[in-house]
Amino acid sequence: MTESVNLVCGQCSATVRVPTARIEDRPGCPTCHSLLLDGKPVALTAATFDRHVGRTSLPVVVDFWAPWCGPCLAMAPFFEQVSRKFSSKLRFAKLDTEAQPAIAGRFDIRSIPTLILFRDGAEIARQPGAMDASQLTHWLAVKNGSNLQI
Repeated sequence: MTESVNLVCGQCSATVRVPTARIEDRPGCPTCHSLLLDGKPVALTAATFDRHVGRTSLPVVVDFWAPWCGPCLAMAPFFEQVSRKFSSKLRFAKLDTEAQPAIAGRFDIRSIPTLILFRDGAEIARQPGAMDASQLTHWLAVKNGSNLQI
């Protein structure tokens, strides 16, 4: 039997099973026809958070941020850059803490930006404060235990 991973579509939130061998082939969602791994962070809401974090087979790194936060805005291009680079190894998502205070409260977010790395729906690492692309890549490589090229 072929190994596969579950990916949650960033557009319609459908869960799609993709053979591991095809993950680099830019798989599409059979429901809405969007790319499943387009290299862009997925914007999460209270309605979509648990589905994306809990049903995606890849580790998920969530940026808890707010639109008025200077360090959050300064880190955003680096987060997107790393998202493009590792889109087939990690799932990247953003949660606006001002628009989604219940989720921010659930994870006791006390400062922003805060990054949380989830695996199988469980938090495995947390990092408060802004990082540039190299710092973010290093943090993910150490905390995810993966072979991300630094």
